[in-house]
Amino acid sequence: MLRLILTCVQVFSAFVIVGLVLLQRGKGAEAGAGFGAGASGTVFGARGATTALSRATAVFAAIFMLNSLWLAYLGTSTSKAAEAQKTILDEAATPPPKAPTGAGTSAPATPPTSAPSTAPTPPASGTPAAPSSNPAPTPAPAPPPK
Repeated sequence: MLRLILTCVQVFSAFVIVGLVLLQRGKGAEAGAGFGAGASGTVFGARGATTALSRATAVFAAIFMLNSLWLAYLGTSTSKAAEAQKTILDEAATPPPKAPTGAGTSAPATPPTSAPSTAPTPPASGTPAAPSSNPAPTPAPAPPPK
């Protein structure tokens, strides 16, 4: 909730700063007054507009900067939600967990096999060797001609 309020203040102050900067006269405005734009300083007075607008710009710039620092602090503060977030690089840096071996044994665990072994067993002596794999299917006999 606080982050949402601070973000709204940040956006508002940014728009106000842009508006105030656009309202101010530039340093080249006096050159235009010599060529017929003499009415450029009559809205706020000859000198009053620059001081009021520049002070307001400075105030909103300070608000913008302090608000930026506060939002950055809230974004990097350690919380339980921030600690739970992990990136792919964090997961790649940690070694995989070791599989538990038996109690008190130091022999490495053998990985389980997923399929039974298909190696043929040697035939017993005196018996003919059976085929080790399934034979190819025989084609069906052709129907008799009519």
